[in-house]
Amino acid sequence: MTYLTVYTDGEAPERLLATVDPDEIATELKGIDVRLRHWRVAEDLPSGASQDEILKAYREEVDRVVAEEGYTFVDVAQLHPDGGADWPERAAGARRKFLAEHTHDDDEVRFFVEGSGIFYLHTEGRIHAVLCEAGDLLSVPRNTTHWFDMGTEPAFTAIRFFHDDDGWVGDFTGNPIADRIPDFDTITAGRPVA
Repeated sequence: MTYLTVYTDGEAPERLLATVDPDEIATELKGIDVRLRHWRVAEDLPSGASQDEILKAYREEVDRVVAEEGYTFVDVAQLHPDGGADWPERAAGARRKFLAEHTHDDDEVRFFVEGSGIFYLHTEGRIHAVLCEAGDLLSVPRNTTHWFDMGTEPAFTAIRFFHDDDGWVGDFTGNPIADRIPDFDTITAGRPVA
């Protein structure tokens, strides 16, 4: 279930909105030129499916987005606990990489195959924290200031779309605002239960 919280971006952020209402979320995101769409979730994917298996399961939807938006490179990002001794360090390192506020010269388009993550979109003096889960396709326009939090126990698979083969390239702002806004674990702990 998609969950949107909106905060002010001051030194002591104030929560302005918290909603799971799809129409309210769509309206709020449309106001900042962000699109949220929903796809069916492929139920027949095996646990630990490969990139090829995932892209095959979503071929029709992926092809439609590529045709509509002109993306030239599509891949799959996955991060799941694997029981390895180095898992806590790898998870923390991956989380740290995306927690710093940044922009991209390309759109940020992600479809959540499984798991969840929060995109924090910083625009017009507000932070829109969009909790995406399986079935959510979020399209964030290029140059939108944002960060991403996968939580202290990351578990997600997402299809990513790019306009060039360089893939993910971030331009970091140096703004420590992510430290002042509730993180993934805090937001997910307080969201309504469906």
